[in-house]
Amino acid sequence: MRSAIATVSLLSVTLLAGCQVTPSKTTKGATTGAVAGGVTGAVIGHQSGATGQGAALGGAAGAVIGGIVGAVQEAKERGQQDRLAQERAYQQEVARRRQEEARLKEQLEEELAIAQGFRITDAELDDAQRRADETSSRLAELKAEREWALNRKKTLDETESKIAAEEAEIARLEAELAELRGETGP
Repeated sequence: MRSAIATVSLLSVTLLAGCQVTPSKTTKGATTGAVAGGVTGAVIGHQSGATGQGAALGGAAGAVIGGIVGAVQEAKERGQQDRLAQERAYQQEVARRRQEEARLKEQLEEELAIAQGFRITDAELDDAQRRADETSSRLAELKAEREWALNRKKTLDETESKIAAEEAEIARLEAELAELRGETGP
Protein backbone atom coordinates (compact mmCIF):
# COMPACT_ATOMS: atom_id res chain seq x y z
CA MET A 1 0.00 0.00 0.00
CA ARG A 2 2.87 2.35 0.75
CA SER A 3 4.27 1.83 -2.72
CA ALA A 4 0.92 2.68 -4.27
CA ILE A 5 0.65 5.90 -2.27
CA ALA A 6 4.24 6.72 -3.21
CA THR A 7 3.42 6.06 -6.87
CA VAL A 8 0.37 8.34 -6.75
CA SER A 9 2.36 11.04 -4.95
CA LEU A 10 5.15 10.76 -7.51
CA LEU A 11 2.60 11.01 -10.34
CA SER A 12 1.04 14.19 -8.84
CA VAL A 13 4.44 15.78 -8.24
CA THR A 14 5.44 14.96 -11.82
CA LEU A 15 2.25 16.52 -13.17
CA LEU A 16 2.76 19.70 -11.16
CA ALA A 17 6.49 19.89 -11.82
CA GLY A 18 5.87 19.71 -15.56
CA CYS A 19 4.10 23.08 -15.35
CA GLN A 20 6.52 26.00 -15.22
CA VAL A 21 3.69 28.48 -14.77
CA THR A 22 0.81 28.41 -12.35
CA PRO A 23 -1.08 25.21 -13.11
CA SER A 24 -4.48 25.54 -14.70
CA LYS A 25 -7.67 24.45 -13.02
CA THR A 26 -7.68 21.41 -15.31
CA THR A 27 -4.19 20.42 -14.15
CA LYS A 28 -5.00 21.11 -10.50
CA GLY A 29 -8.24 19.12 -10.80
CA ALA A 30 -6.47 16.22 -12.50
CA THR A 31 -3.73 16.21 -9.88
CA THR A 32 -6.14 16.40 -6.96
CA GLY A 33 -8.34 13.74 -8.56
CA ALA A 34 -5.34 11.49 -9.20
CA VAL A 35 -4.18 11.75 -5.59
CA ALA A 36 -7.66 11.21 -4.16
CA GLY A 37 -8.44 8.43 -6.64
CA GLY A 38 -5.05 6.77 -6.11
CA VAL A 39 -5.42 6.73 -2.34
CA THR A 40 -9.00 5.47 -2.58
CA GLY A 41 -7.99 2.88 -5.19
CA ALA A 42 -5.07 1.75 -3.05
CA VAL A 43 -7.32 1.29 -0.03
CA ILE A 44 -9.88 -0.66 -2.04
CA GLY A 45 -7.17 -2.60 -3.89
CA HIS A 46 -5.46 -3.46 -0.61
CA GLN A 47 -8.62 -5.19 0.56
CA SER A 48 -8.64 -7.38 -2.56
CA GLY A 49 -4.90 -7.92 -2.62
CA ALA A 50 -4.11 -5.66 -5.59
CA THR A 51 -2.95 -2.45 -3.93
CA GLY A 52 -0.80 -1.16 -6.82
CA GLN A 53 -3.35 -1.96 -9.45
CA GLY A 54 -6.14 -0.32 -7.39
CA ALA A 55 -4.00 2.75 -6.84
CA ALA A 56 -3.21 3.01 -10.55
CA LEU A 57 -6.84 2.58 -11.63
CA GLY A 58 -8.10 4.94 -8.91
CA GLY A 59 -5.44 7.49 -9.79
CA ALA A 60 -6.28 7.32 -13.49
CA ALA A 61 -10.02 7.61 -12.84
CA GLY A 62 -9.48 10.44 -10.36
CA ALA A 63 -7.23 12.28 -12.80
CA VAL A 64 -9.84 12.04 -15.55
CA ILE A 65 -12.70 13.15 -13.30
CA GLY A 66 -10.63 15.91 -11.67
CA GLY A 67 -9.46 17.09 -15.10
CA ILE A 68 -13.04 17.28 -16.33
CA VAL A 69 -14.15 19.24 -13.25
CA GLY A 70 -11.19 21.63 -13.66
CA ALA A 71 -11.88 22.05 -17.37
CA VAL A 72 -15.52 22.90 -16.65
CA GLN A 73 -14.42 25.52 -14.08
CA GLU A 74 -11.95 27.01 -16.57
CA ALA A 75 -14.64 27.15 -19.25
CA LYS A 76 -16.99 28.97 -16.84
CA GLU A 77 -14.27 31.48 -15.93
CA ARG A 78 -13.39 32.07 -19.59
CA GLY A 79 -17.07 32.55 -20.37
CA GLN A 80 -17.40 35.11 -17.57
CA GLN A 81 -14.25 36.89 -18.69
CA ASP A 82 -15.51 36.93 -22.28
CA ARG A 83 -18.87 38.37 -21.17
CA LEU A 84 -17.13 41.06 -19.10
CA ALA A 85 -14.84 41.94 -22.01
CA GLN A 86 -17.84 42.17 -24.35
CA GLU A 87 -19.72 44.35 -21.86
CA ARG A 88 -16.73 46.69 -21.49
CA ALA A 89 -16.37 46.90 -25.26
CA TYR A 90 -20.08 47.64 -25.61
CA GLN A 91 -19.97 50.36 -22.94
CA GLN A 92 -16.93 51.94 -24.59
CA GLU A 93 -18.70 51.92 -27.96
CA VAL A 94 -21.83 53.49 -26.43
CA ALA A 95 -19.71 56.21 -24.80
CA ARG A 96 -17.87 56.86 -28.08
CA ARG A 97 -21.17 57.15 -29.96
CA ARG A 98 -22.60 59.55 -27.38
CA GLN A 99 -19.53 61.76 -27.62
CA GLU A 100 -19.78 61.74 -31.41
CA GLU A 101 -23.51 62.58 -31.27
CA ALA A 102 -22.84 65.44 -28.84
CA ARG A 103 -20.09 66.80 -31.08
CA LEU A 104 -22.34 66.60 -34.16
CA LYS A 105 -25.24 68.27 -32.30
CA GLU A 106 -22.98 71.09 -31.16
CA GLN A 107 -21.67 71.54 -34.69
CA LEU A 108 -25.21 71.56 -36.11
CA GLU A 109 -26.38 74.13 -33.53
CA GLU A 110 -23.44 76.36 -34.39
CA GLU A 111 -24.19 76.12 -38.13
CA LEU A 112 -27.84 76.92 -37.45
CA ALA A 113 -26.85 79.98 -35.38
CA ILE A 114 -24.60 81.18 -38.19
CA ALA A 115 -27.40 80.76 -40.74
CA GLN A 116 -29.80 82.66 -38.50
CA GLY A 117 -27.19 85.40 -38.01
CA PHE A 118 -27.11 86.04 -41.76
CA ARG A 119 -30.89 86.60 -41.80
CA ILE A 120 -30.94 89.18 -38.94
CA THR A 121 -31.40 92.78 -40.12
CA ASP A 122 -29.92 95.93 -38.58
CA ALA A 123 -33.46 97.06 -37.67
CA GLU A 124 -34.00 93.83 -35.71
CA LEU A 125 -30.72 94.36 -33.85
CA ASP A 126 -31.59 97.98 -33.06
CA ASP A 127 -35.06 96.98 -31.85
CA ALA A 128 -33.62 94.24 -29.63
CA GLN A 129 -31.08 96.68 -28.15
CA ARG A 130 -33.83 99.25 -27.47
CA ARG A 131 -35.98 96.63 -25.70
CA ALA A 132 -32.96 95.46 -23.66
CA ASP A 133 -32.33 99.03 -22.54
CA GLU A 134 -36.01 99.48 -21.61
CA THR A 135 -36.13 96.27 -19.60
CA SER A 136 -32.89 97.15 -17.79
CA SER A 137 -34.27 100.58 -16.94
CA ARG A 138 -37.61 99.17 -15.73
CA LEU A 139 -35.82 96.54 -13.63
CA ALA A 140 -33.65 99.21 -11.99
CA GLU A 141 -36.79 101.30 -11.22
CA LEU A 142 -38.55 98.34 -9.61
CA LYS A 143 -35.51 97.41 -7.55
CA ALA A 144 -35.18 101.01 -6.33
CA GLU A 145 -38.88 101.15 -5.44
CA ARG A 146 -38.61 97.86 -3.57
CA GLU A 147 -35.55 99.09 -1.64
CA TRP A 148 -37.38 102.35 -0.77
CA ALA A 149 -40.37 100.39 0.61
CA LEU A 150 -38.11 98.09 2.64
CA ASN A 151 -36.26 101.07 4.12
CA ARG A 152 -39.55 102.74 5.13
CA LYS A 153 -40.73 99.54 6.83
CA LYS A 154 -37.38 99.16 8.61
CA THR A 155 -37.52 102.80 9.81
CA LEU A 156 -41.08 102.35 11.12
CA ASP A 157 -40.15 99.10 12.93
CA GLU A 158 -37.10 100.73 14.54
CA THR A 159 -39.15 103.79 15.60
CA GLU A 160 -41.94 101.69 17.12
CA SER A 161 -39.37 99.53 18.92
CA LYS A 162 -37.74 102.68 20.33
CA ILE A 163 -41.14 104.06 21.44
CA ALA A 164 -42.02 100.76 23.17
CA ALA A 165 -38.67 100.68 24.98
CA GLU A 166 -39.00 104.32 26.08
CA GLU A 167 -42.60 103.84 27.27
CA ALA A 168 -41.49 100.83 29.31
CA GLU A 169 -38.67 102.89 30.84
CA ILE A 170 -41.12 105.78 31.57
CA ALA A 171 -43.48 103.39 33.34
CA ARG A 172 -40.64 101.90 35.39
CA LEU A 173 -39.32 105.33 36.41
CA GLU A 174 -42.79 106.65 37.28
CA ALA A 175 -43.40 103.62 39.51
CA GLU A 176 -40.00 103.97 41.15
CA LEU A 177 -40.47 107.69 41.83
CA ALA A 178 -44.01 107.22 43.13
CA GLU A 179 -42.73 104.64 45.55
CA LEU A 180 -39.91 106.93 46.72
CA ARG A 181 -42.36 109.83 47.24
CA GLY A 182 -44.54 107.54 49.29
CA GLU A 183 -47.42 107.74 46.93
CA THR A 184 -49.59 104.68 46.81
CA GLY A 185 -51.41 103.82 43.71
CA PRO A 186 -55.10 102.95 43.27
